[in-house]
Amino acid sequence: MSLDTPYRAVFCDLVTDQTLDILPLRDVSFEDYIGRAGSLSGTVPIPDRTMAERAHKIKPGRTTVYLERGGFLWWGGIVWTTNLQGSDRGVVTLSVQAATFDSYAGRRRIREDLKYNQTEQFDIARGLWEKLGAGLGASRIEPGDDVPAQPVPRTTAYQLGDETVYQEALDQLGAYEDGVEYQILVYRDPSDARRIRRLRLGSPKIRTGATDVVFDRPGTILSYSLPDDATRGGTTSVARGASTNNNAAATSRPTLSAQAEAEGLPDLWPQLDLSTDFNDISDPATLDALARAVLKEAQGSVVIPELSIRLSDIVPSTLLGRTARIRITDEWHPTGLDARYRIVGVKVRPAERGRPDTAELALEEA
Repeated sequence: MSLDTPYRAVFCDLVTDQTLDILPLRDVSFEDYIGRAGSLSGTVPIPDRTMAERAHKIKPGRTTVYLERGGFLWWGGIVWTTNLQGSDRGVVTLSVQAATFDSYAGRRRIREDLKYNQTEQFDIARGLWEKLGAGLGASRIEPGDDVPAQPVPRTTAYQLGDETVYQEALDQLGAYEDGVEYQILVYRDPSDARRIRRLRLGSPKIRTGATDVVFDRPGTILSYSLPDDATRGGTTSVARGASTNNNAAATSRPTLSAQAEAEGLPDLWPQLDLSTDFNDISDPATLDALARAVLKEAQGSVVIPELSIRLSDIVPSTLLGRTARIRITDEWHPTGLDARYRIVGVKVRPAERGRPDTAELALEEA
């Protein structure tokens, strides 16, 4: 596939998955992540009444948009916001803001009693997506067939009236050291070209490909950022859970985990405290495990590298979970940096007005 191939913005009815129209979309940028929603923004030009009537079909909360290139779906999600604007020069445009199908989990609440007793965590994740995905109609999320390398049973329950957001329940599953990550893949079925939205699961991490993808500077890497942030890290961690106080006259206090302590830091550190709330959990052992997991991810300081690269012909979503080998030689790295990271986010800026296609990659330690 050539990068000269233009993008097509395909707008569809969310509930029926029927194509409404293919409209021009300018000033596009889009992103995708593992474990959280990515976004898309763009502008539909409205030069005449005919285009206005076509754009009227875009209804926030009821429309999906797919970005297609060379026959491949590069991005798909739900339109949540539009903004019709008329300038002082008489130019009319409709700006569109959309988010990946993951975002639907943040708009739904668990409104029934659900209990999972020593249930494998992949099955819990699939069960939650099956419950909430039923509201998507024909745009439902297919469960996928990922198998855990090591089964991890969990016991958890959600009660009618707690109004637990599905997103919070899914995030909780991913908060453990051996938790489950998810990603929603969007692609066309090679047999009949149907649009597919498939749940992909991994534990403790989603990993893609058997070989590293290599990025060099000088070379493919246009720019990089290596922030080292001690305000987001810590050396101790406590998880706060639900209150178990049944006495209405007494002060309600949360269940607390034991304090997790950092181990194996290469340098001396002062005490820096982390605290995380898990309002639906009252089991101390579970809270202990969550406190340790939080500290493992943020021990000491937090480094979240980012790269800006020239985009090759690979579909951006397939980069997620890949291991990237980063090789940089410059003034800061005179002998050369050679490190491996996992790609957890991709933000794409399509070529426009002489600017090449670029992708910003969010990385974490491999």
